[in-house]
Amino acid sequence: MPYPQTLEVYTALEPGDRVEVQHEVKVGFRTWVARTVGTVVKKERRRHSLHHNRNFDDKVFSDIIVLRRDGGDLTTVTLDEFSDITKLESADANPSHATS
Repeated sequence: MPYPQTLEVYTALEPGDRVEVQHEVKVGFRTWVARTVGTVVKKERRRHSLHHNRNFDDKVFSDIIVLRRDGGDLTTVTLDEFSDITKLESADANPSHATS
């Protein structure tokens, strides 16, 4: 999914939405895709600084999602141009089969 579409999905997210985030991980020359599934706790644009000297008024922001995974633990995913968000149906949204 192109990054602008990922940002559209991100802006529409609400706490309680169930999502799958696929993001690219790079270490040295190795690259792989990690998959994180969970329920959105919150999303925010977080300001941070980089690990080298920058101009004092040069502000850097990242879009993040805090997810509660199925085991109950919390994890934070930082979005970048290699991220892909898929909104999933929550388990309680599936209607039960009623018998007549």
